[in-house]
Amino acid sequence: MDKLKIGNKFFNSRLMLGTGKYKTIEDTTSSIDESNAELITVAIRRLPTNLNNDNISFLKELNWQKLWLLPNTAGCQTAEEAIRMAFLGHELACQLGQEDNFFVKLEVISDPKYLLPDPIGTLKAAEFLIKKGFTVLPYINADPMLALHLEDIGCATVMPLGSPIGSGQGIQNLTNIKIIIENAKVPVIVDAGIGKPSEAALAMEIGADGVLLNTAVAQSKNPKQMAKAMNLAVEAGRLAYLSGLMDQKDYANPSSPFL
Repeated sequence: MDKLKIGNKFFNSRLMLGTGKYKTIEDTTSSIDESNAELITVAIRRLPTNLNNDNISFLKELNWQKLWLLPNTAGCQTAEEAIRMAFLGHELACQLGQEDNFFVKLEVISDPKYLLPDPIGTLKAAEFLIKKGFTVLPYINADPMLALHLEDIGCATVMPLGSPIGSGQGIQNLTNIKIIIENAKVPVIVDAGIGKPSEAALAMEIGADGVLLNTAVAQSKNPKQMAKAMNLAVEAGRLAYLSGLMDQKDYANPSSPFL
């Protein structure tokens, strides 16, 4: 499959995987392995400062020669908090041997009930971090105009939500996401709300460049198997998009017409 370029990095996989909510460390590591994901996101604000802490020992078990850390600022309610977490995320990347890793998944969420991203705080933090040399991947509502503003200031991607984080409601903003994809000159990653492989495939079929998910795998009965299913769905959706989907018709059209 064709490679995904984000900033100055190329990735073979278009599936990105989170590391939260897994029941065991073995579930976390085996799911990452089975998913073939290369971009692995970790919530910096929820990590202990000591890399030797048992709660994050799984980080040391992963092969960071093949994986790329995507620190995220989940849990940050203000731009200032998110900026601080971005710098701590770079420090973690350095501890894992990725000194040149300035990637950050930017989340600024001041709404505790629906966990919807704050567009003003996101734009403010993104502008500051880009000036400091970060490769910023902002998590946003499916707002086509905000996506353009973030692209204009230099964000490496835009990451519209399919539906609220962890809801498993699938893609509820299909029209807006299609508009974002149509206008974007940077990769569009559908992030949040995907609960089933068919929804991941749909995101790719409409032209998204990638999918980021966590809960759908971590909270499934068999995370390792679900990770593989998501990987196959993303690959299938991408191949379908590249192949060119047939046009829908209002009426039946025989597949073996009379000559």
